[in-house]
Amino acid sequence: MPKFYARRRLGFLAAFTGLIASAGLLNGPAASAALPTPVSAATARSYLASLDVATENRTGYDRDLFPHWITQSGSCNTRETVLKRDGSGVVTDSSCAATSGSWYSPYDGATWSASGDVDIDHLVPLAEAWDSGAGSWSTSRRQSFANDLTRPQLLAVTDNVNQSKGDQDPATWMPSRSAYHCTYVRAWVQVKYYYDLSVDSAEKSALQSRLANC
Repeated sequence: MPKFYARRRLGFLAAFTGLIASAGLLNGPAASAALPTPVSAATARSYLASLDVATENRTGYDRDLFPHWITQSGSCNTRETVLKRDGSGVVTDSSCAATSGSWYSPYDGATWSASGDVDIDHLVPLAEAWDSGAGSWSTSRRQSFANDLTRPQLLAVTDNVNQSKGDQDPATWMPSRSAYHCTYVRAWVQVKYYYDLSVDSAEKSALQSRLANC
């Protein structure tokens, strides 16, 4: 092959490779969520076996009974804190609002550059917690649950995916990315165990099935 055409071909390949890499196809997502690492699958199976199985009861539920997005430090509330934790290159203004950055949603594999496209998911939804025993908690304990940065309970994800999940448990909803299923159910069980929440029979069966493959 003449050198001129060889150089053109190599130049094209280099440009094409750079385009793919910048799109995240070779190097993976530009940002990955920083959910606190859940317990192992073996520990999750042990925790799950100890949880009470009970019928859910939503009587009296109101989202406002779980004070959320409280101030964590300075002018930063819980949502803003998770956005900074889970994002890459996040820049905030004087009120701690994210003005730029990148967020990778592990539920669906999408990456977003606007914080408005990202929700902070309560991995165990507030309504699910109420159904499972939080209805008898104090307001202070419900606030702790709704703003828990220590357990694997809060995660930045694509907003419409979070809205699609709603208050469903793993018996009826799982992330579309199968690669995240083990992390998701391990985190779910850890949160329920820590807060001494019950599971219903369908939820327990689904969790057992998922954990068996982890």
